Parts: sequence; C-alpha cells; structure tokens
Amino acid sequence: MFEKLQVSDDDRGQVGIGTLIVFIAMVLVAAIAAGVLINTAGVLQSQASDTGSETQEAVANQVEVVHASGNVSGDYVDKVNMTIMKSAGSNAIDLSSLTVQYTSDDADVTLVYDNGGDSVAGASATEFATENITGAGSSTELLNTDDRVKLGINVSAIETNGLEGGEGATVKLIDQSGAQFSYGVTVPSTFGDKEVVSV
Repeated sequence: MFEKLQVSDDDRGQVGIGTLIVFIAMVLVAAIAAGVLINTAGVLQSQASDTGSETQEAVANQVEVVHASGNVSGDYVDKVNMTIMKSAGSNAIDLSSLTVQYTSDDADVTLVYDNGGDSVAGASATEFATENITGAGSSTELLNTDDRVKLGINVSAIETNGLEGGEGATVKLIDQSGAQFSYGVTVPSTFGDKEVVSV
C-alpha cells in the first residue's frame, strides 16, 4: 500500500542546510527593513514635533494694534503711530526682530527695526521705530499683555509727501516666529483743522 522512498542521508542534509540559509537570509532582510522603518519613523516624528511647535508659535504669538493715529502735515498724513500689544497666550515678543510690510497704491516696502533709540522720531524710509508707553517691557519687547509700545512709520519718507486724504495702506506686522497681523490704515477724506487723526 505505501511505497518506501529511497532518500539518502546526504540528500537530506543538503536540503536542511539550504532551508537554513534561506531562513537566515529572510531574518536578516527583515531585521534590516525593520531598522530602516524604525529610523524613518523617528525622523518623521522629530519633524512633526518641530512643525507642530512652529505652527503653535505662529498661531499663538500675535502682535495686535490697539490704536493708530496719523500726524497731519498740510493735505497729507506724513507719519503713522500705532499702539501695539501682545495677544493673550503669546510668548514674549522681541520687537527688534519684527518686520513691518507697508503696502499702498504707490509703495511696497519692508521695514526693519531702527536701532537709533527709544523714540518714534527715528523712523525712516527703511526702518520703523518704537517707544515704550506702559508696562514692564521696554521699547524693544512685549513681555505681558498690559505692555504697550508705540510703533512709528514715517510715511512721507516711504512715498512722496505721505498719504493724502481718502487714501489707505496695509501694514503687516510679522514677528520672530512668523506670526502675522495685518492692519488697514485708512486716512479720512478731510482733516479740518486737526493735527492728528485716527487712521
């Protein structure tokens, strides 16, 4: 009923060694693949963590404009002064690292911090200036939500004479973390006898 197979002992040993070699090769390939996957997962997790932290800072760290006014010179507003604060939940904001993007119908410039002193009088065609109003911070930093700093922009240096009645501009404040706050400056159509107007 059953036939006896004729297999020599030498043949069985060769099959066993071949199977063992294939098995070891599979284990080595699997180990290498697992190492690559674990390393890749670690790199991706680190990148995701960094991206999450940077995104959180960009969303949470905000500079807000509390009030803005313009100095009237003839038929133009030649200087814009903004009272700024940090929003609730923000980290300390370094104003010397802040950049200001000024855009109007006639001009588009990026302003950097003026190192000349603690007065808005130092603003120029390429630099904005700051002045501490109140709080524990200085003219270059916003530490608490009750800190207020005046930020000055010399509009007449950026564009000829400044902003005429009825004109406007967009001022974008970008802090060290990349967070942005946009403020629309709108000049009243008439000034009357005012020396300062709300913009």
